[in-house]
Amino acid sequence: MRLRALLDTDALGLKLLGGEDELDRAVRGVMTTDLRDPSRYLSGGELVLTGLAWRRNADDSEPFARLLAQAGVAALAAGEAELGDVPEDLVQACARHRLPLFAVHESVAFATITEHVVRQVSGERAGDLAAVVDRHRRMMTSGPAGGGPDVVLDLLGSDLDLRAWVLSPTGRLIAGPRVGGPALPPEACAGLAAEHLAAARTGRHGPHRLILGTTTYSLFPIRSSGRSPQGPRDVRETVLSDWLLAVEADAGDWAEERLDLLHGVTQLIAVERDRRDAARTVRRRLAQEVLELVQTGAAPAEIAARLRVAAPVLLPGLGAAPHWQVVVARVEWDGAGLETGPVAQSLLEEILVDPSATGPEPSDRIAVAHTGDEAIALVPLPAVAAGHDGSESGVLADALLRSVRDPLSAGLHDDGRVTLGVSAAVHSAEGLRGALEEARHARRVAAARSGRVCAAGHQELASHVLLLPFVPDDVRRAFTARLLDPLREYDRRHRAELIPTLEAFLDCDGSWTRCASRLHLHVNTLRYRVGRIEQLTSRDLSRLEDKLDFFLALRMS
Repeated sequence: MRLRALLDTDALGLKLLGGEDELDRAVRGVMTTDLRDPSRYLSGGELVLTGLAWRRNADDSEPFARLLAQAGVAALAAGEAELGDVPEDLVQACARHRLPLFAVHESVAFATITEHVVRQVSGERAGDLAAVVDRHRRMMTSGPAGGGPDVVLDLLGSDLDLRAWVLSPTGRLIAGPRVGGPALPPEACAGLAAEHLAAARTGRHGPHRLILGTTTYSLFPIRSSGRSPQGPRDVRETVLSDWLLAVEADAGDWAEERLDLLHGVTQLIAVERDRRDAARTVRRRLAQEVLELVQTGAAPAEIAARLRVAAPVLLPGLGAAPHWQVVVARVEWDGAGLETGPVAQSLLEEILVDPSATGPEPSDRIAVAHTGDEAIALVPLPAVAAGHDGSESGVLADALLRSVRDPLSAGLHDDGRVTLGVSAAVHSAEGLRGALEEARHARRVAAARSGRVCAAGHQELASHVLLLPFVPDDVRRAFTARLLDPLREYDRRHRAELIPTLEAFLDCDGSWTRCASRLHLHVNTLRYRVGRIEQLTSRDLSRLEDKLDFFLALRMS
């Protein structure tokens, strides 16, 4: 339909405020929004309805109009119920961007305009596909009470007789039809995800066709609606985080209208994906705050206070303070200068979910931060579930990758790697720094192995003790002399007790407060001694590798 036809319908209560020369524009859909930047949800040709809640002052109108014009919308209709007359600054901004602007009388509901546009547009297209899309859109954009992916998939089944499922990149079932046949088995989910990731790496555009057994599936990528309009510069930036829509049908036989419909459905589900990511913001921020405290050497009491804030968010109703585990992950691409921290963060959140869990939000007890190219998860474990030392339950390195290795390997192709390290469980803030270093070192152990997807746990870090007796004596003497002789000589001349200080510092997992307390020193005195150790040996005791070398030297001396 044309914009001009909207003015000819008195029941819509529209008044033209600008854009007389653009009234022959075609309207292909309708969207209601009060986001300051709704461009991520627009595909072009929409009539955008807004109540102006995004406008805080006159300066907001210019960027809003510009974003809509760049997205190729047909026109903007602003309601008068919130502010009365449409602000003049918005009228001028729309005029500058040649964006037709309507005022909607306060007596007219946006739903009335939406239903009118949908009826007109769907009447001009084959079948009634646009009406189906709009039903989905209104259900998805009406807030949590309006439904989610399951509702959309139910409508696909009832309106178009299509069975479909939403899967994560690891093959976990996020949503499926609630009626209409047996559930999709886990092995099928993993196979579909692997095929989708492999096809995405080749650069082929969806839908991708796959036959499993006697059933044909068509795979549609679900890309984050928060992505820039130009899309990613490199498929590797998103291939391990995008969801997919698997439809039990051969899309190669479909008319263009039906393909348009399914692409529209993927956009709607992407909105749910963005809601899921927004819900994780609090947990991510908690993890980031705890991580910064741990890495900057904050006092255990300060870290413990922050953990007490995190525990009720991650484990609601928990009576006692939990144990904690740390999991570190890294995504690496050969010869690519890509920012992989956010991808590793999203992927780790997915990997840590119980593979048997379904739905878009089963990971509400996982807090993941990222720093540089590394993602770090703070995983709470109820004390009753952690055993005496946390080693008998909780997150296990091998189990993490058991169900996701094949899909991820397909997405990594021959130029990517995912490595993970898992710490033992700790029961206090004092142990958290050691757990972080333990997880990081375990990840390095995993990185030393062959394979595209590898993990290592804290249990494997004790293996070096078994190797010490087999180190030749001359190697032991040379290694320990190089590290410890400068300290021994300094102690002999100055009675500085650097060797005992080093032993206590390592035994306290690098905790300044615990070590100072054990040695009955002021923290500043301890810092002076550690600084002297680093100066004499040209080592850095904040680095895990140097700590490990000192530890081995002390054990072999």
